Amino acid sequence: MIESCLDFFDQHYRYLARQRGIKELNGEGKLVLYPGSACETYKMAYDATSTIAGLQIVTDQLLRLEEQVLPAENRERWEKFRESLPDISFRQIDGHPVIAPAKLWERINNTEVPQLYPVFPWRQYGVGRPDLDIAVNTYKYDPDALEFRHHMGWKQDVIWAACLGLTDEAKRLILKKLSDSPRRFPAFWGPGFDWTPDHNWGGSGAIALQEMALQEVDGRLHYLPAWPEEWEVRFRLHAPGKVVELSKQNGSEPVIRITD
Repeated sequence: MIESCLDFFDQHYRYLARQRGIKELNGEGKLVLYPGSACETYKMAYDATSTIAGLQIVTDQLLRLEEQVLPAENRERWEKFRESLPDISFRQIDGHPVIAPAKLWERINNTEVPQLYPVFPWRQYGVGRPDLDIAVNTYKYDPDALEFRHHMGWKQDVIWAACLGLTDEAKRLILKKLSDSPRRFPAFWGPGFDWTPDHNWGGSGAIALQEMALQEVDGRLHYLPAWPEEWEVRFRLHAPGKVVELSKQNGSEPVIRITD
């Protein structure tokens, strides 16, 4: 299924390029991902960031599989495909380098922020990863990201704040995200974008809360990367290949126990 999904993008955009001219790739040997859409927001997009980030990470993960799972001839094909993927686009806002939602786009139709999808779900930027400042700039200065910021429904702003180590922002948004609903059942949030009860509301909040408490980056665990210093905490969470138990009370240093 993974290979079929990647194959669609490869064949579809090569086909569209041939419809426009004689070459399948641009002058740099890259696919031209046009027309596209950066999430549901930036329409008629050229090289949408959310699409590129997803293709890059899925292909990278595919290429990490062992040969008995991914035969050599398949691996060679996907290595070439990975080389053909365009790079994510950047721009300057008030002198700050930020991630762009796409290289170009025609209009805005929704309120998603695909320029932060390289932070989550694709995890190319964040705590313990290179160029954290560019992603933080995007969160802080991108005018669309600021305009669209909210806690309700599926909105991921609190997840991005946690993944970027922005503790004050994560605290502000998680208190709104996971506050009780005004209904008989506290977790019957809504109406947001998906009516009531809006389970995406609680689901995105649960992801954010865990990211505030624990993150794993290239085998290294980051404890309480966006957890307010004044909050007590006790958790037992599964990290890759291990279970992490942590408790922190009254401003003391955290007590950590790790088991396989």
